[in-house]
Amino acid sequence: MSEFPALGSAAAVRTAPPGLDLEPKVAGHPGAGSSGPHGQPGQQRKPIPADHKERYGLNGLLGVIRMENNDQTTVAIGNDLTTMGLNMNPSAIPLSKSFGSPWTETSVHKPTPEYSLPSCYNVPSAPPQQTKIQSFTDETLFFIFYTMPRDSMQEAVAVELTNRNWRYHKELKLWLTKDPLTEPVQQTAQSERGLYIFFDPSSWTKIKKEFVLFYQAIA
Repeated sequence: MSEFPALGSAAAVRTAPPGLDLEPKVAGHPGAGSSGPHGQPGQQRKPIPADHKERYGLNGLLGVIRMENNDQTTVAIGNDLTTMGLNMNPSAIPLSKSFGSPWTETSVHKPTPEYSLPSCYNVPSAPPQQTKIQSFTDETLFFIFYTMPRDSMQEAVAVELTNRNWRYHKELKLWLTKDPLTEPVQQTAQSERGLYIFFDPSSWTKIKKEFVLFYQAIA
């Protein structure tokens, strides 16, 4: 009795459906050919060469790194820009003024032509306004101080007025100076009394009057 009764007798022969050939195909045998792209028997598909398989793999990348093929290396990695006459060192001169093309026949001439600017176009720049402050009158300085708040010119004229012995009263919001014909009398260590000249911006006049001045009230 067979050990595997489900498999049937060893002498049993498997039959194939009609039209299906189960015989193994041997190379060179007339029936061994596979059908071609159009289903024609006898045409075999050519195997892909090994070099084509590895061209786009790691082995192909290794050849690019070793620069074995100049054309392939140029496409993949590129060219060294220093060999084309490019100065890659950082400088203040723009690269566009000395390099126009990577080909030598077009790089002979400078991209920027030589030219000279007429002297009529060379307009000297105006000097800073702060350099003319010393030549202004007191009224001009007061006009700048009151009409240009929080401006650098306001600070500049304030310094100039201080140099001209004017002081700014922080409580009255007025500029004042001593009368040059009289000398104030000091009352205490913090105050003095005398004639002072005030500049009134509302009437735009200088007013002389007697006043007790506290030192901490002026700037």
